[in-house]
Amino acid sequence: MPWFTDPLSLEFVQRALLGGVLVAVLCAVAGTWVIVRGMAFLGEALAHGMLPGVALATVLGLPVLLGAAVSAVVMSFGIGVLQRRARLSYDTSIGMLFVGMLALGVIVISHAGSFATDATAILFGDILAVGTGDLVVLVVATAVGVASAAFFHRSLVALAIDERVARVLRLRPRVAQTVLVGLVTLAVVASYQAVGSLLVVGLLVAPAVAARQWTERVPTTMALAAVIGSAAVCAGLLVSWHAATAAGATIAATAIAAAGVSWVLRAGIDTVRRRLVAPDLVPA
Repeated sequence: MPWFTDPLSLEFVQRALLGGVLVAVLCAVAGTWVIVRGMAFLGEALAHGMLPGVALATVLGLPVLLGAAVSAVVMSFGIGVLQRRARLSYDTSIGMLFVGMLALGVIVISHAGSFATDATAILFGDILAVGTGDLVVLVVATAVGVASAAFFHRSLVALAIDERVARVLRLRPRVAQTVLVGLVTLAVVASYQAVGSLLVVGLLVAPAVAARQWTERVPTTMALAAVIGSAAVCAGLLVSWHAATAAGATIAATAIAAAGVSWVLRAGIDTVRRRLVAPDLVPA
């Protein structure tokens, strides 16, 4: 099968595939909790909140990953401050900072000259440019994310069920919430190189949504989401190679398509089961 083996025989495509799989595993861990807690808006806001840090780092000639990390951490901290000090709701705090950080990023980009190519990479990523150093960062980020999720699993489960129960059981719900926001931040920043700030939420949420159709347990959902995300990375790279499309966008679109296919299959199976069990109760 030359259409499959030829692209994957190239070293830069192999690095892209390995980097994408690492991102898929990290996003599966964080994305499962995003789905369970209904925090997709936080992931979207953090993805766009990285823009000013990335833009400034590019203008100043600093590592863009450092700028993305600093910007995302500032936004996460700002959300907590607005909640505690200004007594704003979680969604309101996220919304205000989301718009503010995005506006600041656009101002930096518009002020800098000859920024078109860099802006494209910022928004849509460049997974085919993943280097050995990027892979090392992704390995460390994935290891930290998986270890944190495993260590704080009980606290995160209790927080998802009821914050008051978590407090009574002394499972430190505030610490669990901080860890969860940290996981999402880590996944968003690590995924930036692969799919960019605009498309990162697709890889963060879509595989977990697809996996959630088939399992309710959190660890199983994470594992299945990692498999689906990795498959989306491989399929997206192959499609982008043969169709001459943007790799990051193709990967994100493939992941979202997987979520749609999973939902259709689950709905079809449920309909067939209802027809077999109670045919009179299923509308024609």
